[in-house]
Amino acid sequence: MILIDWAIVVAYLLYVVIDGLRGSSQPQKLDNFLLAGRSLPWWAVGLSIMATQMSAITLVGTTGQAYSSGLRFIQFYFGLPLAMVLLCFTAVPFFHRARVFTAYEYLERRFDTRTRTLTSFIFLITRGLSCGVIIAAPAVILSIILGWDERWTVLAMGFSTTLYTMFGGTKAVAWADVKQMAVIVSGVLVTMFVIVHQLPPDVSWFGALQIAAVSGKLQAVDTHFDLHETYTLWSGLLGGLFLMLAYFGCDQSQVQRYLSARSVDEGRVSLLFNGLAKIPLQLMILFMGIFVFAVYQFERPPMVFQKVAAQRALAGPYGDEFSKLNARYESEFNSRQLAAHDLIKPDAPSTAKTEYIRANTEIDSIRRQASEVIQKTTGETKFSDVNYIFPTFITQRIPHGLLGWLIAAIFAAAMSAVAGELNALSTATTIDFYRRFGWSGSLEQSEKNDEKILRASRWITAFWGCVACTVAMNVARLGSLIEVVNKLGSYFYGSILGVFVLAVCFPMAKSRGAFYGLMAGIATVALVAHTTTVSFLWYNLVGCVAVVMVGLTLSLVPIKT
Repeated sequence: MILIDWAIVVAYLLYVVIDGLRGSSQPQKLDNFLLAGRSLPWWAVGLSIMATQMSAITLVGTTGQAYSSGLRFIQFYFGLPLAMVLLCFTAVPFFHRARVFTAYEYLERRFDTRTRTLTSFIFLITRGLSCGVIIAAPAVILSIILGWDERWTVLAMGFSTTLYTMFGGTKAVAWADVKQMAVIVSGVLVTMFVIVHQLPPDVSWFGALQIAAVSGKLQAVDTHFDLHETYTLWSGLLGGLFLMLAYFGCDQSQVQRYLSARSVDEGRVSLLFNGLAKIPLQLMILFMGIFVFAVYQFERPPMVFQKVAAQRALAGPYGDEFSKLNARYESEFNSRQLAAHDLIKPDAPSTAKTEYIRANTEIDSIRRQASEVIQKTTGETKFSDVNYIFPTFITQRIPHGLLGWLIAAIFAAAMSAVAGELNALSTATTIDFYRRFGWSGSLEQSEKNDEKILRASRWITAFWGCVACTVAMNVARLGSLIEVVNKLGSYFYGSILGVFVLAVCFPMAKSRGAFYGLMAGIATVALVAHTTTVSFLWYNLVGCVAVVMVGLTLSLVPIKT
């Protein structure tokens, strides 16, 4: 990075923080601070929903995912449009009519305090952990650009985001999201254009796609039904549907968004907008990863994208083994490069495709072996550099000026998403625990004492910011960040969805069934996760079905006390 890049990044981040703090000096009521006075237009809510879900994980993790495994990840979103339609007729009008601050408030009205408390507590734990993952994504980028330890970059990002979230409130977060999405989308479009122009002069974008197709990167749909495979048509339509229903229908970070809309209809339109726009945007980001892969067919990428890990392996006790792998890697890259050039010629030799596939397969094998050497060197049980692929590319190949713009967009996306998550965490903690259990005084008094509750909410935001930073320091090596956050949610989302299904769809369901059904659902998912190799996307369906079955059984079968 040079001066112009730093100027763009610093100027934009200062603008985001200052803009977020701008309204904090004005007196605010609880409803205004937590739900923006229920006054936001549909398009602001829709963009805020997308920004909260998107974050820097989408840009960093998804592009790396596409580089490694192609377009198959898009199947994860196939259940999204149907989920948005279902929630428009259920969750949106339901929560608006209930006039609640959190989704979990309703569970006490329908069942009891313990069901509300347990469900909200599960949300707090899972969302607090995933917020750490969201901070980790831009921390990876900073560590590459600056050569800093990731812990310092996590603290820098987490502190600045927590600061403006503490004082800005939901309205500031939502309007910041609108600005972030404009920067993100424009940055993605321009970056895609630049990446395509990084191809050699004799390689067209069609030729790049031809190479990607031969390597299997363009296979977007897998119709094979396999519970053990994560990304298939069926896991996306069924498992993904239940995940999206749970995330957008029961997760406070999303419910809080459409609760801030000024009417039921505008809340509905915001979800429909998200359902229509999300898949094309996700495809565009995936194609960035595909074209990065294509560029690296003609210019040698590092054998291991995580530079520090590669250096440790080379200097470690298995350095000779690592060095030999690197020599093999360079030789196979040269073979693949020649085969790739032959492959896109109009009169391509018949052996070009076979040779390209052979060399590409061998390169993948060498990279896996290099990862195993790093694991032996560091003592870690798992190593993945997928989160370092896109950051490495942009810092080496994107022109100055645009690099600053793209880095600013990634940081802005992270700050926007983290702000939304911290806002939701603070709201759930404040409403479902601090106010509910009278820690601010009696419930009647606390409802009239907005200033005291707002002050507590800001300190609670600071607490969750510290938690998220602590988590962020330990997740960057867990593999694809986009998978980490979705897998974490899938352990619990289906079970939480099951409780709301009992509450809304089954009038005969009782509090006993909801409470113990929730625990049974989580236990069932844990059992499936630890005793089978079923893909995590199916955990949502498993958890929901288990909760409903156990909950209805306990509700309908009389139990003597």
